[in-house]
Amino acid sequence: MENATYVTLTRQSGLLKELQTVANNVANMATAGYRAEGVVFAEMVQALPTEGGAVAMTDARVRFTSTLQGGLSKTNGTLDLAIQGDGFFLIEYPDGDRLSRNGAFTANPQNELVTMDGYRVLDAGGAPVFIPPDATTITFSPDGTMGADGRPITQIGLYRVENTADLLRADGVTFISDAPLLPADDATIAQGFIEDSNVNPVWEITRMIEVQRAYELGQKFLDKEDERMRAVLRVLGSSN
Repeated sequence: MENATYVTLTRQSGLLKELQTVANNVANMATAGYRAEGVVFAEMVQALPTEGGAVAMTDARVRFTSTLQGGLSKTNGTLDLAIQGDGFFLIEYPDGDRLSRNGAFTANPQNELVTMDGYRVLDAGGAPVFIPPDATTITFSPDGTMGADGRPITQIGLYRVENTADLLRADGVTFISDAPLLPADDATIAQGFIEDSNVNPVWEITRMIEVQRAYELGQKFLDKEDERMRAVLRVLGSSN
């Protein structure tokens, strides 16, 4: 196989990864707390046996997460919380704690604050958040302090990592990280709101069209290369 074909195949592989990423972003445009994802293309240069010769190949090995603030939708839900600024809620999962921006919460039968999937939300000390069953009003101040009938009970934990590149996407709206978790002191909480997805639909749809066209051009080139090589083999075969 010729170098041009190898280079095109690596490009096609990277474009396919980007197309899958863009499609996932589009599918999650209405998912609360979703962070848009992108890919970074890397160039790998391989020396050739000829003097001064080299071939460059591409790959999309690195993914990054957008940190742009999503819009806030008012729900008036007592347990609906939206983060403004750089920070995440800490959610307890069976396989370890995860970070999330999705603040659509509810209470479980044990009166603990949980996600809609039933996973417990943790406070600033890493403990589950308990909601007094006899409380008539539950309030959350901007710093995350939860009050019941005017009495402070606990403080919702808001966390961040030093470098967002250390975040590994666990599913659509949760992340895991081996990096130390730091308090998100500059972040605030808005009660009765949910943060929307930060996906830019116009940009994503435009990018999807661009990637599809680039992929189609690469496929046409591979088809022509295949036809050319077959023609060469036919000529060589007939000459023998």
